[in-house]
Amino acid sequence: MNQTQRHEKILGLIKLHGFMSIDDLVSACDVTPQTIRRDLNQLADSGVLSRYHGGAGLNRSWENTPYQERKTQNAEVKEKIADAVAAMIPDGASLFINIGTTTELIATKLLNHKNLHVVTNNIHVATILSAKEDFSVIIAAGEVRYRDGGIIGEATCDFISQFRMDYGIIGISGISADGALLDFDFREVKVSQAILEHTQHVILAADYSKFERRAMVEQGHISQVDCLVCDQTPPKSIQHIINENNITFVKA
Repeated sequence: MNQTQRHEKILGLIKLHGFMSIDDLVSACDVTPQTIRRDLNQLADSGVLSRYHGGAGLNRSWENTPYQERKTQNAEVKEKIADAVAAMIPDGASLFINIGTTTELIATKLLNHKNLHVVTNNIHVATILSAKEDFSVIIAAGEVRYRDGGIIGEATCDFISQFRMDYGIIGISGISADGALLDFDFREVKVSQAILEHTQHVILAADYSKFERRAMVEQGHISQVDCLVCDQTPPKSIQHIINENNITFVKA
């Protein structure tokens, strides 16, 4: 059994039982405890499970990974995704950028552009892009979420709804097998829904770990986006939706 097969087996067992101890996984996979610990650390780093003392379990659908931890997860992959998304945005474009560590990386890649007009509900994105004199950066009104600088709430939705933008760049916490876009905070979801409704061309930036990752609030459906940028080919169920809805897939 190679590493990929072993990771799939570990995830399958954890999805079935909710939690698996290291000893149980050692028996199931017929490898050493050191190998299982390394596998669990890699899977936890990619965000597909949570590491606990003595084993691992499913991510909790009501609570996201802490912001500082998310900033370092899959950093190289997110960098590639950010490069690919930035390359799709022409100079002079207008765009929404929502909350997320991937969208913050995308903002840094946009600094080489000219005359962008940006509306964002992400304090970090606004700070990054305000360094450019030729950029117009508008930050949404609303409540600032302390843990990650996201701006959320009814006032934010109303503010976003005033605009019609060329591009919407969105991140997401999870994508279910049936294509539902999932997140953890219903207030953030409502803002993202407003972005989806007021954008001519929606770009979803998501690394592969987001597929089948659980979160309790449904933001929308992948059929609502125009382009998916990911580091790997999506699962077959998602590929079917992409083909059925003529969504552009870009592999970063």
